[in-house]
Amino acid sequence: MPRNKEIIDRVAGLLTDEIDLEKITAAAEQILEAIGEDSNREGLKKTPERVAHAYQELLDGYRTDPIELLNEAVFHVSYDEMVIVRDIEYYSLCEHHMLPFIGRAHVAYLPNGKIIGLSKIPRIVDMFARRLQVQERMTRQIADLIDELLHPQGVAVVVEGLHLCSVMRGVKKHDARMTTSAMSGAFRNNMSTRQEFLDNISRGAAPLHF
Repeated sequence: MPRNKEIIDRVAGLLTDEIDLEKITAAAEQILEAIGEDSNREGLKKTPERVAHAYQELLDGYRTDPIELLNEAVFHVSYDEMVIVRDIEYYSLCEHHMLPFIGRAHVAYLPNGKIIGLSKIPRIVDMFARRLQVQERMTRQIADLIDELLHPQGVAVVVEGLHLCSVMRGVKKHDARMTTSAMSGAFRNNMSTRQEFLDNISRGAAPLHF
């Protein structure tokens, strides 16, 4: 177990209490009644329970242990060139309306004697996406955790998102997409390093769509 597990858990925002399925089920039933539906009709009888299990899955990032997720997949390697994992799909829930937002994350780091297993970066993205989120905070959380796990020369994260809260309601702008970034170390301080990353993730990228 790493010495800095407590710090990593804090950076990851790890929760240990189990999700309360009974409370979510009861709340979903109240919502059905509040909008005037009959929660006992055939199509809705199991809906509150289904909602509870859906939220359990969609919000399981709060309870994903980052050390277990890592599974000792940090390796000491003499490599100091840029590592990029791009076009990582994610699905999240906006904390303001609890409506979905979806998109892609692009993550890069400059190793400082340590690298991380390829599959772990998408898992880190998923861990933070499967929470009630705002895209700005999620972007920063991904960068901060990778920085704490690897202590690299620098980390860069760019996240693109399409938000159903602005598509289905409010301004109803179907083509509006949001881009957020978090840069540290060499990516913040060295313009050519930052530009190399941005050029790589823009090359051949297709537009986001539902």
